[in-house]
Amino acid sequence: MTFEEILSKVRTIAEKADVSGAGFLAAQINITGDNGGVFYVEVKDGRINVEPYPYNDRNCEITISADNLSKLIEGKLDPVAAFTFGKLKVNGDVGKALEFAKIVKK
Repeated sequence: MTFEEILSKVRTIAEKADVSGAGFLAAQINITGDNGGVFYVEVKDGRINVEPYPYNDRNCEITISADNLSKLIEGKLDPVAAFTFGKLKVNGDVGKALEFAKIVKK
């Protein structure tokens, strides 16, 4: 999957996500490898935004390969297992990273 395809898929998932009761979340996603890039997911005031830019005041930064992010999105990779086995790295608030994974996994 290309970076643009991943971003499009995450945006589609975000449009369907119910974040009405969620608190503030800002996760920057760093995709490594040939189809790499950076985007962020922000949940604020009951709305979710996905944009192809870095986010300076993020709660967490997640680094993952394009292949593993695709598997995570498709439900073929458990986020906790990915973290445990080093397929996903988190810098910052791990709890917020898990919130992000739940949003993307739905």
